[in-house]
Amino acid sequence: MKRKSSNVRKLKNNLLKDNIILNIYLKLKKVISNNKDIKSFSVAVSGGPDSMALAGLSNILAIEEKYKIYFILVDHGLRKNSNKEAKEVKKLLKQHQITLEIIKNKKKIIKNIQKNARDIRYDLLSKFCLKKKTKYLITAHHQDDQIETFLIRLSRGSGIEGLSSMSEKTKIKNNINLIRPLLNFNKEELIYTSKKMFKKTIKDPSNKNKKFLRTNIRNLKKTLERRGVNVQNIIRSIKNISITKDAINFYVTKSLKKIVKFNKNETILDLKDFKKEPEEVKFRIINFIIKKRAETYYPPRSYKVVNLIRRLEKNNFKKCTLGGCLLEKMKNRLYVLREF
Repeated sequence: MKRKSSNVRKLKNNLLKDNIILNIYLKLKKVISNNKDIKSFSVAVSGGPDSMALAGLSNILAIEEKYKIYFILVDHGLRKNSNKEAKEVKKLLKQHQITLEIIKNKKKIIKNIQKNARDIRYDLLSKFCLKKKTKYLITAHHQDDQIETFLIRLSRGSGIEGLSSMSEKTKIKNNINLIRPLLNFNKEELIYTSKKMFKKTIKDPSNKNKKFLRTNIRNLKKTLERRGVNVQNIIRSIKNISITKDAINFYVTKSLKKIVKFNKNETILDLKDFKKEPEEVKFRIINFIIKKRAETYYPPRSYKVVNLIRRLEKNNFKKCTLGGCLLEKMKNRLYVLREF
């Protein structure tokens, strides 16, 4: 352990002379230390330069601040060589005194691949955190992810909730705190950091697969930049939308207390008062109920929620399913149960 600490400190002293790496490290340190009760945390690793940079810097931080730290990679098994790639990542990290645990997904993913893979990944990661008795999961989402997510949701007609994109801290399944300390940094800065630390990274072939919307959005982003669109202005728009979201959430919280009752096995919505709310507040209330009841991080597609709200306005609505929940109307109440 002493040898490992000595090697990591030597690496830290060399790396943190670089201003780019130092800025990322200091931000990581600040975000983690803001959580006063944190004694341990897990780091989600994929092998890409962003997660490798996070893994290396998190390891330095854990040694310095005496945190208990776990590194975890989920192998979805979607590609023939995925297991081999996972083992390459593990070997590369081991050379830098970082122990990586690999979890293999055993569920078949046939349709809506990226969404279902993401849901499974967070489910496995949250269970891993529970097993290790840590309440914190750190991921390497960065500025480019923010922009891509914004453009994807814009293309789907998302409202303020969706367009505000990712938060630095949020809750996922099993009451695990998800922290994204790298949202202020772009992909190039993280590639630079990763190369300085590990000399190489493992490329994910799916990132170039044009059947995925995110890949096409990534290419669109490059085109926009070449055509003179300033990505920093997109980031400013995301931040402005987030400020608006926070203001609306203040009123949504009040409405939730007034018209929604959360029981152990069901959630009850008072439809009479619900119909008096502004459209955006209605939208947020439904999203909140579905996410909480289904214990999922991502809400249903916005158009499905809008369609549900319209159907609830009609007297002939009886029941439907949405986002992993069963919704049934009885008199002036909507009962929401998790679908099994």
